[in-house]
Amino acid sequence: MTGQTPAEMLARLTDAEKVSLTAGADAWTTRAVDRVGVPAVRVGDGPHGVRRPQEGSALSMFDSHPATCFPTASALGSSWDPALVREVGIALGREAAGHGIGVLLGPGVNLKRTPVGGRNFEYFSEDPHLSSRIGAAWVGGVQSTGVGASLKHFAANNTEQRRYGIEAVVDERALRELYLASFEHIVVSERPATVMAAYNRLNGPHCTENAWLLNGVLRGEWGFEGVVVSDWGAAWDRTASVPAGNDLAMPGLGKGDDRYVQRALTSGRLPQKALDASVLRILELAARYGDVQGTSAPDLEAHHDLARRAAAAGTVLLKNDGVLPIATGSRVAVIGAMAEEPRFQGAGSSHVVPTQVDTLLQALTEALGDSAVSYAPGYDRGHDRASAAQLAQARVAALAADVAVVVVGLPETFETEGVDREHLRLPASHDRLVETVRAANPRTVVVLQNGSPVELPWAASVPAIVEGYLGGQASGSAMADVLLGAAEPGGRLAETFPVRYDDHPVSVLPNGPATIEYRESLYVGYRWFDSAGEAVAFPFGHGLSYTSFSWSEATVTVGEGLDEVEVRVTVSNTGSRSGSDVVQVYVHDAESTLFRPEQELRAFEKVWLSPGESSEVVLRLDRRAFSAWDADAHAWVLEPGEFEVRVARSSRDIVRRATVVPGGARVDREPPDDREPPAHRDPLPYREPSRAVGFPATAFGKLLGRTRPGNTAARQGRFTLDTSIRDMQEARVGRILLRFATSRAIATLGAPAGAAADAVAGDVVSQFTFRMIPTVSGGLVGRRAARRLLAIVNVLARLDRSF
Repeated sequence: MTGQTPAEMLARLTDAEKVSLTAGADAWTTRAVDRVGVPAVRVGDGPHGVRRPQEGSALSMFDSHPATCFPTASALGSSWDPALVREVGIALGREAAGHGIGVLLGPGVNLKRTPVGGRNFEYFSEDPHLSSRIGAAWVGGVQSTGVGASLKHFAANNTEQRRYGIEAVVDERALRELYLASFEHIVVSERPATVMAAYNRLNGPHCTENAWLLNGVLRGEWGFEGVVVSDWGAAWDRTASVPAGNDLAMPGLGKGDDRYVQRALTSGRLPQKALDASVLRILELAARYGDVQGTSAPDLEAHHDLARRAAAAGTVLLKNDGVLPIATGSRVAVIGAMAEEPRFQGAGSSHVVPTQVDTLLQALTEALGDSAVSYAPGYDRGHDRASAAQLAQARVAALAADVAVVVVGLPETFETEGVDREHLRLPASHDRLVETVRAANPRTVVVLQNGSPVELPWAASVPAIVEGYLGGQASGSAMADVLLGAAEPGGRLAETFPVRYDDHPVSVLPNGPATIEYRESLYVGYRWFDSAGEAVAFPFGHGLSYTSFSWSEATVTVGEGLDEVEVRVTVSNTGSRSGSDVVQVYVHDAESTLFRPEQELRAFEKVWLSPGESSEVVLRLDRRAFSAWDADAHAWVLEPGEFEVRVARSSRDIVRRATVVPGGARVDREPPDDREPPAHRDPLPYREPSRAVGFPATAFGKLLGRTRPGNTAARQGRFTLDTSIRDMQEARVGRILLRFATSRAIATLGAPAGAAADAVAGDVVSQFTFRMIPTVSGGLVGRRAARRLLAIVNVLARLDRSF
């Protein structure tokens, strides 16, 4: 870029050039203006690895340059280790720069509202404080290398089903306290280069056209100065999205769309001031992140070692009745095809071509020797099948071993971007295998490869369970390190494992066709289970160690001005091995006039200790840690009264308690006259949450404070731009459209062949709306043509209905 400032360059641009800069040149680069010296910015997917497609591969998710595949966010979140995540961010930034990528599209900090979210493997936690800390470390690490981050998906993009057109209906408190909180923290503390606006609608408008969200909250309240970029295909009409605060539409709809936007500018429908503001931010982005080149080739071997260390740090020891670590000299039966063909990353836009892959079978064999390790596949890797012969072979191997290690998990067809899971069960063949091996060998260790919680019906009958999540390309060697005791299982759960999906409040709430109501409000994850007193399989924050720790009494003091609380506790390693412990601090509001969950995580610290070593852990809670959002005042309030500070190992393992009274202002909640109290006043189901009562629509309507939007599918022949192809299937033209779109998507995205993969692709494509047609067609079908096609489909659907 020349020596000109972005403001000087803006003054030299023509209106046509300004319009062109608000859309991508292709799928992965912004537009350049050579006449003025504006460089293009290359962007790339990369929550857990850099994905730069091979030249000519466009939107292909499977044909990209090799890069280190680090543990997915589900595993990094479980590390509870911001310092380690920052290291991963630095490595990602260096690899991105080596590929000429100026902005890396991550991290995703959407909350895991439901355990069946198809993209949960890309998100850190069900808790906003943990997501904030881990996400900030990731952004800080990446941006320290001179590469920008893209904080996504803003906002309330917590479901994959119908994500392109569905409206998330969220009450004001839940939105502020949960779904916006991580974005706010990271925007304020790390100043990410870009924020990615999500596909979905939020309380009315699409996020890309939501001026309250983008101009009001993001820029006005939080002071964001970077570029808002649309998720790919989410910005349908720049004349609506640019004034709302969405600066850059990716990947753009071609020069014909530019002419449409120029006409809107000329007519005044697109305000010049809004366009200039967006273009100036894009010029500032180009000045900083255009023409990025790495100063040296990244050390891929060092990055692989880091990926191995990070995978072990995020591995959670759920249960251990003395079987682990595996004793030296043991004969080990490794059972389960995933030990040889691991699932170490998610499916979708985050897919990485790894530089190498370590398998658990390979790593255990190298560590113990060929004679000490036997193997049986146990099931077909690509299908939900286990033959009698496979189970018999597994039983024989287990009988002959001192320890049986069974590797089970979720195949790619069970969880992927674009589709939510229908249940929390493992494949039936995997459950049968665990039961078979456990019956043959009482010293059975179950290793899990999955991106989100699963039901474990056999958990009580096996002595050890290890959650490895999707641990990246080095997950096999990392898991071997953990099983053999070369590394400790450093993880703690960043999400609750329910006993059954039916125990979760979201399991009975409607998801579409037009809206998804967040009726549970603040009761997400452990906030629900702890408030309702529901049993869980494994609680939030849980994780065992190979050593033991003792904690001193906690010292809790209120600082001057009553606006900070300090918690001190000394942690001692009383065992014979080095290890880590995580001190978690939860806050319980004993006197709130607002409904509040039983407790909320407000601070944590991970400490590493050698045998006999002690360390004082100091955690600080500011006013925000005790505050709640007041929907009357539209502001944070700290009410006076007693709070209980709980120092814990998990949300269900409270070690120390202390009562504090931070400063606050009494809020008058009595109605001023005989009129109905404000709608956000706490309906009974929110004061006393229970599975028996749930969260009725009427109570949610009162909490919402406005009329709930309708939730009915568009009638046949009355389809809209936000109607998913899935909801057009009653019409023959809809079924034809789905078959055509599926075949085109498989070709465009480069999906692997196979009946199972085709079925998943069809399910993903069925979520597309007509808004997405210009993007998935590669710009061949523009916005005007898409509208005409929709009109034709509606005509044919009405004709179909008439016969």
